[in-house]
Amino acid sequence: MPDSDIHRLPDQLRANLRLVFVGTAASTRSAAVGHYYAHPGNRFWRALHEAGVTPRRYRPDEFAALLELGIGFTDLSKSGAGMDHEIARGSFDVAGFRAKIETYRPKTIAFTSKKAASLVYGRPTSALAFGRQPQISGFPDVFVLPSPSGAASGHWMLQPWCELAEWIGRCPPEKDLYSG
Repeated sequence: MPDSDIHRLPDQLRANLRLVFVGTAASTRSAAVGHYYAHPGNRFWRALHEAGVTPRRYRPDEFAALLELGIGFTDLSKSGAGMDHEIARGSFDVAGFRAKIETYRPKTIAFTSKKAASLVYGRPTSALAFGRQPQISGFPDVFVLPSPSGAASGHWMLQPWCELAEWIGRCPPEKDLYSG
């Protein structure tokens, strides 16, 4: 479903969040129901809990409740919906994203795909590694995570998600980083 404001998911942001998840754009399912990471095949909510970021497994319709845990959400395209290759290149608003980060100043941001990170870094996805990234001047700590989308199953691993959880102080040290 190409770019239409009908498909916009609202940002879930406030000042000084401990973590903000950043996607490329809403999936068609997420846009249709109005919840982040809503497709049944998406691993996002399971990964959050298994990695130790959240104390329990939340449902997509509970995404706003994560603000109480200091966790927010945004996307680089607030008007597009669908798979990355279906989103009009011009709808990715990197300058707007950077302005949001400067305004709200989260402690950590986590891109939920290499594609999202590549748009902000201006580098090809092949030039990015999963995990914590080198510091960017004036930017919070940055993590790049494997996409939880079912369409990206061949590249899935939980380890970078656990590394993020450890970084923000929620992952128990005995957690098996390679399960998933």
